[in-house]
Order: sequence, then structure tokens, then C-alpha cells
Amino acid sequence: MRRTFGAALAVLIVLLVAAGPAWAHNSLRAATPVQQSTVTSAPTEIVLEFMSRLDPTFTTIVLTDAAKRKVVTGEPVVAGAKGTVQVTDTLPNGTYTVAYRVVSADGHPVQGSYPFTVADPTSSAAPVVEAATPSAAAAAAQPDGGPNVGVLVAGVALVVLVAVAAVLWWRRAARR
Repeated sequence: MRRTFGAALAVLIVLLVAAGPAWAHNSLRAATPVQQSTVTSAPTEIVLEFMSRLDPTFTTIVLTDAAKRKVVTGEPVVAGAKGTVQVTDTLPNGTYTVAYRVVSADGHPVQGSYPFTVADPTSSAAPVVEAATPSAAAAAAQPDGGPNVGVLVAGVALVVLVAVAAVLWWRRAARR
């Protein structure tokens, strides 16, 4: 029984160690403006903070309006795990999408996007309206790289542990 438990533990350790490089995928930790938020004054910059350092050469941040037109911004400025772009014009009221693409430490590109809304009650500029396309909000809310690898590895490890426990229980019951 101890040998079987030791073997199961060894398999679990191998699974977790083998999945280590996959955990290097970068992901968005925080954003300003906050994802899915409504701000009462137009932002002058977009700041994205990731879990790992960014490579300035492979960092792209794009801002688009509700009609899917690119909003003029400065080039991304990278400092460690933060990427920032300056918004050069004042944004009228409306919904905007921040899209990003960065390269993880393991060389895999990670991309995603999120919407935010400007609702400045003092703004006199005409609001940007959506283009005649199906559900721009649904298209704007894209995941950033699919399911979390850690959750998948934990699920596989749980399945392995349950299978090992079932085999051990079955063997013990068969001996009686």
C-alpha cells in the first residue's frame, strides 16, 4: 500500500513539474480604466499591469471606439510588468475597447481585450455610436488565452488522485 501511494505521489509530482513552463504564460493583473467599468471623465492614458515582465519589442496596446475605429494613442511605454499608452485626444462619451498583445516569458503570445465606457456628464462632444454590427460588446469581451493552465493541471491531478484512491480501496477490499 505504501508503494502504491508513493507511486501515485511520484506521478503527481511529475505532472506538476512537467506543467511548470506552461505557467509562464503572462496574464493581465490590473487595468486602468478598469475592465467593464464606466468612468465619469475620459482617461488620458491606458495602463495595463501584467503578472510578468513585458518585452517592449513585443507589446501592443490598441484603443478603439464603439464604431471599431482606432483611437490615436502614443506608442506603448513599458516599465517592468506595466504597459502604458497616452490617449492623445479627449474621448467623447461612448464605449471603447482596449486590446493588447504581449509575449510571455516562455515566448507564447498572449492577447485579450476588454471594454470600458466613458460617461462624462459635463461632456459636450457627440457620443460615439456603435457601427451596425452584431453585438459589439460581445465581440469586445474576449478571453486572454483560454482556460487557466493551473486549473487544468489541478483537475488532472485530482482525477489521478481519485483513480489511485479508488484502486487502493478496491485492492484493500479484495484482500478482506
